[in-house]
Order: sequence, then structure tokens, then C-alpha cells
Amino acid sequence: MFKRSLFTFVALLVVLSLALAACQPKPTEAPTQPPAQEEPTKAPEQPTATTAPEQPAAPAFEGMKVEAPNCDYGGELKSIEAMDAQTVKFTLCYPDPAFPSKVAFNVFAIVDSEYLAQVGGDSIKMSDAPVGTGPFKLKSWVRGDSITFEANPDYWGEKPKYQTLIFRWSEQSAQRLLELQSGQVDGIDNPAPEDFATIEADSNLQLIPRDPLNIFYIGFNVDLAPFNNEKVRQAFAMAIDRKKIVDNYYPEGSEVATVFVPPALKPGWSDTNPWYEYNPEMAKQLLTEAGFDFNQEIKLSFRNVVRGYLPTPDKVAQEIQAQLAEIGVKVKLNQMESAAFIDSTAAGNEAFYLLGWGADYPDATNFYDYHFANENNKQFGTLFPDIVEPIRKAAQIADAAERQKLYDEVNAKLKEHVPMIPVAHGASAVAFTASVKNAMTGPLSNEPFFIMDPGKDTLVWMQNGEPAAIYCPDETDGEALRACQQIFETLLLFKPGTAEVGPGLAESYTVNGDATEYVFTLRKDVKFHNGAALDANDVVASFKAQWDAKDPNHKGRTGTFEYFGAFFGAFLNAE
Repeated sequence: MFKRSLFTFVALLVVLSLALAACQPKPTEAPTQPPAQEEPTKAPEQPTATTAPEQPAAPAFEGMKVEAPNCDYGGELKSIEAMDAQTVKFTLCYPDPAFPSKVAFNVFAIVDSEYLAQVGGDSIKMSDAPVGTGPFKLKSWVRGDSITFEANPDYWGEKPKYQTLIFRWSEQSAQRLLELQSGQVDGIDNPAPEDFATIEADSNLQLIPRDPLNIFYIGFNVDLAPFNNEKVRQAFAMAIDRKKIVDNYYPEGSEVATVFVPPALKPGWSDTNPWYEYNPEMAKQLLTEAGFDFNQEIKLSFRNVVRGYLPTPDKVAQEIQAQLAEIGVKVKLNQMESAAFIDSTAAGNEAFYLLGWGADYPDATNFYDYHFANENNKQFGTLFPDIVEPIRKAAQIADAAERQKLYDEVNAKLKEHVPMIPVAHGASAVAFTASVKNAMTGPLSNEPFFIMDPGKDTLVWMQNGEPAAIYCPDETDGEALRACQQIFETLLLFKPGTAEVGPGLAESYTVNGDATEYVFTLRKDVKFHNGAALDANDVVASFKAQWDAKDPNHKGRTGTFEYFGAFFGAFLNAE
């Protein structure tokens, strides 16, 4: 037992000695060469009780800028710059007092720049899964049947009072009214003029009129025979009884057009140069002098889609056919599908057609500049320099009297050259069931569905036709623009039911003294439908996709981008 105890004691001494030796500093030794890939490391410092660990700094915002080398390219924009995450500056080549109203139009909606690049600016891809900031998100689009939107729970503004918004369509006004009366839909666009009294007399319905801020016209392509002869166009202008058309086919409140813009737009409208009086005898004489071939049959193209400016397209087409027959002109009616018709007229393929225009913003530039000083719009053929010049000058002048002098020149030259015949400023309306609260429209046909209250979870709207796309920089049709309005938003927005501009994605803006520099301050905490945060680079990228012809996102649906060309002139880097 003693030996066992002694052995245990010795063993403990050995272990203790080894432990003490391990605690002693090592003697200095020559350093050995570490492997080439290794680096000596330093132990991280421990924070004291009063020092919080440092957080990595947020990456600095790198603002985009797109700029023309100079203004010789012919457009209005000189540069667009993201000055910081919430500030974007537009510098113009010349003054534009209407710039705020232009950027409020929904073809200039702001999209997530990363998603825009992902889909390559393709309207069809964007239409399948549009990403905006608006009060509604796309749930489904059943082509040929309906579009279903759902309320955006993360909307920055006043959230919709119901969950689901459905768009349906029918080109037949009688069908739209029947569905409204039966309760299958909650609102309809453009009831027929003859149905206004029926709706007003029905206590279950409400009729809401629109001001006639529009124009219906008969268009010519001045490069295509027989309308490449100015005398022929003047003769047709005298052969059309415009008053008879308005009296027989338009609702109360409509007016016979004497110039291209409606009377509410001043400067722009005046009675200084009224249109030709109806004179079929003189019309036939002019055609004879022009060597017109009375044996030929002329095609009149139109779409049978109701508009505020043209409530009964098929009947008006037949009336024009009959009036021209009175002077010996043979007309064949050519009814086309809506999108195909719009694309064809814009490309300059239709010589003789029925079309019109509803205001996008309340200024004469929206009418004159788009139609008669826009090189991207081929519908009238070759532009007339003596019309283009005063239009472009007027757009850069704030003084109303000086602008009107120029517009009087424009109206005189339009009467001389006759690229179109102004026919009517049409009164129109929408109708809703009486149970829909806050139901309204506006002079720009920009119904604010998100503030309406149907008293249930779903509001169903029936319009005249199906949209061509639900991404609108490259669209001009009202059905598409209305659908886009639910999903996408612009820097500024038109106040509900009006043509007055107010804050939008930009909460404010400033402008310099000569209206050549506009600086917009964006709202904070605005989210796109995909969760991305809005910043100034999204604004720059959205405008660049339209402005810069070499931008990889400059695609759209047709590649025409008519509105951009009409509002802001030439494209950057255009071939």
C-alpha cells in the first residue's frame, strides 16, 4: 500500500512540473518561413463596455446621368441626372412651360430600373408581370376576356377601399348598358348618346358627363393618291356637312369643330380662321379642276370602337360615305381591328381614315405638336414646314397673346393644306351603378378607381376594347392607357376628376426662371410591386429607355414611342 501511495505521489509531481513548464515563456528561436499562401493574423480587438461594434457603411449612391452632347440633335431634353437618391434634374434645350403636365401623363411612368433591364423594355414581357408603384397590381390577364387587378397593400398613398378591380370590354354600347342595368358590371365607359336619358331616369344608375376636351377628324395621308393633291383635300373639306354629323350622331353638349383644338384650350383655339363652309357644288368643281378620277373607289378606314370624340363610328362612316356619294365620289368602308388600325395609321399606311384625340394634358401643345410637328407620327405623311415652325415656336413661349398669334398662323395653314378635316368636339360620359360612391371621371378620361367605393370587395368596369399592352410608353390607345394607370405612376399626377397637376412620385419640384431646368424631389419609402425601393436612378432609366434610341431597353411594342417624340422632339442617338 505504501508503494502504491509513493507511486501516486511521484506521478502527481511529474504532472505538476509539466503544467508549470507549459506556462513559462518560450526561449527566442529563429523564425521559420511560413507557407507562401499564409499571412499572419491579428486577433480582433474586443469592444469595451461603452463602445458599440462598428457597422459597415452603406454604399454611396451612384447617380445615373444621360446627356446629349449638345442640342443640335433636335430634341427638347439636354440631360437627366440623379443628383442624389431622392433628387432628379431635367435640363432642357429650350423653355417648356407645359413640362410638368407632360411628365404627369402616364406613358412617362416610372419603373424599377433593374426589372426594366431584366425584361429589356419589352412591352409584352412587362405586360405579363408589370412592376409599378400604383394602387393596384396585376393578378391576371385572360386575353380576349378580362383583366383582374388586386389592391396593393403596400401602396404609399390612399389605399383602395376594395380588394379586386376587373376590366372587361365590349365594342357594343348596347351590350355595355345591358350589363350595367343587370348588375353584371359596376361602371361603363361611353354609353351611347341615345342612352343618356335612359340612364338619367334610372334611380339605380348614375350618369357622369365629361367635358368635350377632344377632337374628331377625318384624316388624310398627303403623300398617298389621290390625297397628294391639295385641291382634292380642300374639295373633300367642303363636301362634308359637319353640322349634320354632330346634330344626328352626337349627344347634347357636343360642338361642331372650327379648328383642331377644343374651345377650352386657349391659347390655341380662336375663331380667326374658321373652317370651310359646307359647299358640295364648289367641292365637285374643285375635284374636276384637280383632274379627280370619279370612277375610282376610295377606301375609308376606321375602327368600330366608341370614343368620346366619336360615339358611333360605324354610323358616322356611313354618313360620310353618303355625303361624298352626293358629289360623285365612291367610298368603300374598311372596318379594322382597333390595334391594327392604330398601328397602320401611325405608320402612314392609311390614305383616308376616321380618327380623333382626347387631351392627355390641358394645353394646345398636346394637340398641335403631336399631330403636326411630330416626325415620329406618319399618319398625315410629310410634315408641312410652315405648320411645324409656328407650332414649335409657340410651345416655347409663356405669353398667351404671343402664343395665340402663332396658333392663328397654324390654323390658317391647316385650313390651306388640309391634312385633316376637323369635325366635332364630342361630349361623352361614363355611367355607374348608384351604389358606387365617389364615382367620377375627368376631362382626360383618367377615372380614379382606387378612391371609389363599390360597397363590396370587387368593382367591375366595362370599357370599349381590350388593351394592346399593360406597359404604355409605346402605346397611344385609351384602353391601354387606362389599364396602365392602375399599375404605374408618374412624377406628378393629375388630381382625381380634373386636369390639374399635383404631387405624384415626386412630392415637389422647382423650376428656374426660364423654364429650362426642373428639379424633382422624390417621396421616400415608395416601393415597387416587387419590393424594390424607388430612387432617382429609376427615373433616369425610365426616361432614358424612351429617349435614347440605342438604349437596350428602347424596345416597347412597336418601337415607335409616339408620345415621347410628340412631347419632346427627336430621340437621342436616332439613326
